[in-house]
Amino acid sequence: MTAGVFTGAPVDVKDGFIHFSTADQAAETAAKHFAGQSDLVLITVPDAPLGDALKWEVSRGGALFPHLYAPLDPALAVWAKPLPLGPDGAHVFPEFEP
Repeated sequence: MTAGVFTGAPVDVKDGFIHFSTADQAAETAAKHFAGQSDLVLITVPDAPLGDALKWEVSRGGALFPHLYAPLDPALAVWAKPLPLGPDGAHVFPEFEP
């Protein structure tokens, strides 16, 4: 994060966009890309304010994933919650809020 914007995790910077997931995709994404990380925060961002910078593209298993081709203004998040690890080492997801 620099100057009030999030430019992405290292994988995002490498790929040239910020990887997003839908509520239904988030658990699999966390397990695949962030296994064992205990310092994560889960945020919800509405898609409308992202405009044309948000593209839905085919990814894992042919599913469409949202990718943001711009820095993210954290003020757009409607909520943010910690994403802790459970005793089994898997992330414990909170209830998603719209």
